[in-house]
This record gives sequence, structure tokens and C-alpha cells, in this order.
Amino acid sequence: MNTVKEASKADTPRVPRRAGVSFASHWAAELRILLVAVLLAAYFEFANRDFLLTSASLVNLSQFIAPVAIIAFGEIMLMIGGDIDLSAGMVFAFAPFMMVFANDAGAPMWLAMIAGLVAAALVGFVNGAVTVWLRLPSFVTTLGTLFLINGITLTVSRGTPAPAPGSPTFTGLMGSWGYSEIIWTVAIAFAMHVLLRHTRWGLHTQAAGANPVGASEAGIHVNRLRLGNFILAAVLAGFTGMLEAFRITSIDPQAGGNQIMFLAVAAAVIGGTPLTGGSGTIVGGLIGAAVLGILNDGFTLIGINAFTFNIILGAAILAAMIFNIHVGRIRRRAGR
Repeated sequence: MNTVKEASKADTPRVPRRAGVSFASHWAAELRILLVAVLLAAYFEFANRDFLLTSASLVNLSQFIAPVAIIAFGEIMLMIGGDIDLSAGMVFAFAPFMMVFANDAGAPMWLAMIAGLVAAALVGFVNGAVTVWLRLPSFVTTLGTLFLINGITLTVSRGTPAPAPGSPTFTGLMGSWGYSEIIWTVAIAFAMHVLLRHTRWGLHTQAAGANPVGASEAGIHVNRLRLGNFILAAVLAGFTGMLEAFRITSIDPQAGGNQIMFLAVAAAVIGGTPLTGGSGTIVGGLIGAAVLGILNDGFTLIGINAFTFNIILGAAILAAMIFNIHVGRIRRRAGR
């Protein structure tokens, strides 16, 4: 009888524990990518003294990092579980228009924002429901909703931008002040880090991503986690679109798109989240977005052709994926 109990315990996947782990090993992935970010910043500052020493440059850098990072946080939660959301860039444009329609209908600004977030959550629910219950690959599901949501946004807006609603104080808090977006980003990063590393939801997401069959047999509701993470990713994308709308004081139906979605996925991958799932960090995604921002602004200031950014970005994604795969293999061998 005891033998059966011991075998049962051995088959149960263990949720990752962090107690007793040294600071260096706990933050090893984040420290590596942070070192890359610091070295890049130092190089561009040496090449052009205006890179970090002017307020305008810091504002531009923060406004590039913020939307990429927030969307990356949602993608990281999905990628850990082996999923991805290609429609995030379209939800980015869709949610602000739903906010405008609610505000035009007489809803106060705070309620209009909630309406926009609910609309984004519904898109995430559809993505998750089709993927989980109809068992379609998330790549296929969200590719379909990408075009669907883009078409809906263009239809209801008639392809015409709309002014961002709200008082100057409200819009300043939500994005029009130079550093408000990055403050929101840091706050969301902290909340998402706590969710992923210190709550049952996050720990179960990691366990399910590493071994979905074992996690399911251990009583973890894998499908519920996947559905919830799709909703979370869509809400973050919609909220990011609202922040950007308040920043530029206009809501463009063509805003966001595939570019920001792929930048967010790139930030996640560079930050240490493999596309194969099973692991990932929110802090790594934030630093990955910072690396992309530093490269983008640095190339602009030293006069390198913008096309070079895509070359470096592609190489960085490949290098990060190769590195993550080999580190994973080494860890698995060491654990045997």
C-alpha cells in the first residue's frame, strides 16, 4: 500500500519552488538580458551623447518600451502554456473604439474604459474557447480573429480616426504625460510578476506548460488556465491600445497591427520565454522590450538605416531561441 502511495506521489508534477534558491540563480535569465541592455545603452551613449542624457530621448525610449512590454506580458502567460495570440495587435485598435462608442452613448469615462476592456475580454474568450474546446491550434484561431477584429474595427470606424475622449487631467494620467505609460508598465509588470511567480494561477500555468498531461492528472484545470490567459492577454492588449490613444490624443483604426504584436513576441523571446512553452518571466519580457527600444532609438540617433533594425531583431530572436533551447537541454540533463 505504501509503495502505491509513493509511486502516486512520484507521478505528481511538482509546482516550481523558489525557496532556498540563490539570488543569482533565481534571476540568472533576467541578469543576462539586463547585461545586454546595459551594454547596448552604453555603446549608443558613447556613439551619441544625446541617447540618454536628454529628456526627449528618455521619453521616446519609454514610449517605445511601454506598449511592447505590456502586450508581451500577456503573450508570456500564453507562451508558457504553449499558446500564442496573433490578434493582440488588432485588439489594440479595437478596444479604444469600443471605449469611444460607450462614451458617446453617455457613459462616464471610467465606465467607457471598462466597456472597452470587456470588449477586449470577449475577444480573448472567443480565442480561448475555440482553441480549448474545439481543439484548434492557437496560431490558427488567433490568425482568424486577427482578420475578423481588424475588419470589425475598420467597419464600425469607417476607416476614420476618432479623437480620444476625456479631460486633460484624465488623459495625462492615462498616457498623454510623457512618462505615464512607463509608470503603468512598471506597475503592471509588478502585478504580473506576482501573479506568475507567487500565486496558484501562475504556478499552475508553469506546471501545465511544462507537463500538461501530468498537471491535468494532478488536478490542475489546464483548460481553465489557458482560457483565462487568453482573456488576460486580450485585456492587456486592449488596455495598451487605450494608453496609446490617450498619448497621441487620437484613436486610429489602423493603429497597432501585426508590427506591435510581433515586437511583443520578440520581447518575450529575447527575455527568455521559449515558444515551446514551459517557462518564462515577466521581468525578462520587460527587459526584452527595453532591448528592442534601445536598438530602435540607438540606430535612429546614430543614423543607421531603419531596415537594419529588422536584421538585428531577426538575429536576436534566432540567437535567443537557440540559447533558450540549449539551456533547457542542459538543465534537463543536469536534473537526471
